[in-house]
Amino acid sequence: MGRIDHELQRELARVIGTELKDPRLGFVTVTRVEISSDLAAAKVYVSIIGDRHVAKQSMAALESAKGFLRGELGHSVALRHTPELTFVEDRTTERAIALHQVLAKAGQASRASREEGAADDSE
Repeated sequence: MGRIDHELQRELARVIGTELKDPRLGFVTVTRVEISSDLAAAKVYVSIIGDRHVAKQSMAALESAKGFLRGELGHSVALRHTPELTFVEDRTTERAIALHQVLAKAGQASRASREEGAADDSE
């Protein structure tokens, strides 16, 4: 199953990056694919760089290209049946960036607090 997931991810990333010409499509990365045990359906997790408007537009573009993408998979991946595709926005990267920013601010505040304490002690 892992091999099939990886093959679908690789092929979808290639097709989305090179073949889709929808102007609504932003910078989209296929982060992972999970195919069902019966191989009938696949969840495609995508990370989208940009604000919420760009993300919504990109998801709409992917939804409208579902049939095309499924057809391309049928031609390039050797499976008996091509799975139905469901796109899911993967916001893991976005959350990691936000968490990093919070931790950086907390670190700066902690350093500033220690520096103030050290200045008070030297007086």
